[in-house]
Amino acid sequence: MNIALYRPTRPDIIARWLLLVAAMVLFMVIVGGITRLTESGLSITEWKPITGAIPPLNDDDWQHAFALYKGTTEYQTVNRAMTLAEFKQIFFWEWFHRLLGRLIGLAFALPLVWFAVKRWIPAGFGWRLVGLLLLGVMQGAIGWWMVKSGLVGRDDVSHYRLAVHLLMAFTIIGALVWTAMDMRDLARNPASRKARLTRGAALALGLLAIQLLWGAYTAGLNAGFAFASWPLMGDELFPSNVPMSTPWIANLVDNPIVVQFIHRWWAFVAAGALIWLGIRAMRSGARGLGAFLHIGVLVQISLGIATLLTGVQIWIAVAHQGVAGLLVAVAAACAQRVGRRVA
Repeated sequence: MNIALYRPTRPDIIARWLLLVAAMVLFMVIVGGITRLTESGLSITEWKPITGAIPPLNDDDWQHAFALYKGTTEYQTVNRAMTLAEFKQIFFWEWFHRLLGRLIGLAFALPLVWFAVKRWIPAGFGWRLVGLLLLGVMQGAIGWWMVKSGLVGRDDVSHYRLAVHLLMAFTIIGALVWTAMDMRDLARNPASRKARLTRGAALALGLLAIQLLWGAYTAGLNAGFAFASWPLMGDELFPSNVPMSTPWIANLVDNPIVVQFIHRWWAFVAAGALIWLGIRAMRSGARGLGAFLHIGVLVQISLGIATLLTGVQIWIAVAHQGVAGLLVAVAAACAQRVGRRVA
């Protein structure tokens, strides 16, 4: 081999970079939770991927941004008494949320180009990394698609679009962590191969995804406010005389009370699956990851109950969403360990 033309891959560096980006996405999920709970998401009515990074810099700019918000249904039906100072507060969270998205895009795209130029990307991983970049681009478009649904004709965003946006974020976190773990395996043993997704791990992740989906519906419908009690909803397991829609199946995704009921009890199905996955990871040699997954499950269920009992106290609810993202990361790492293939 011509040594002058040889370029060693650097999976160790790429793994650390991917984990850093995953941490940034997790932080963005947390900020997204704050944005939703403070009802800040509709404060910016335009999508300007580049120039939108600059916030209003003078009074005229602020008056213009406020005037655009006054054209939304949310302002006209809910916030007509809002002052400019109050508008600035909700504007900040939406602007910061979008700014993080832009920073994450740069933090991924620029190093990716550098790694490609340096030929540090191991064979077989180039297209996967490009795919992750495209998922990030799609997430930005989905975010605007979600916001656009709430500007005119309703005072909040579509809970369906919110669910797509949140689940895409969780998918990106899981994919980043999985790929980072594959890179770490390659750094330790150049003969190792990409981990496979086993049937058991796929089932566990699928059950978790269902819980996350109904969690998004719960958030989008403000269903967490329906009943501030646990384990009963009021004085009953399921409250009687709940108004039901037709067809009945629509209640599963549109009725706040039914949605909260599903989310609070499916949690234990997902928890059982994750506990099983953690045990499998321990048996595969990842004892720390498995134990961390088990602890995370207990913390998340506790936070979910606390969110209900406190009437969706903002910081508990934000922690609940943040730990959900952390659970996705650890579950993905455990699934990767279960499917690990080392030559």
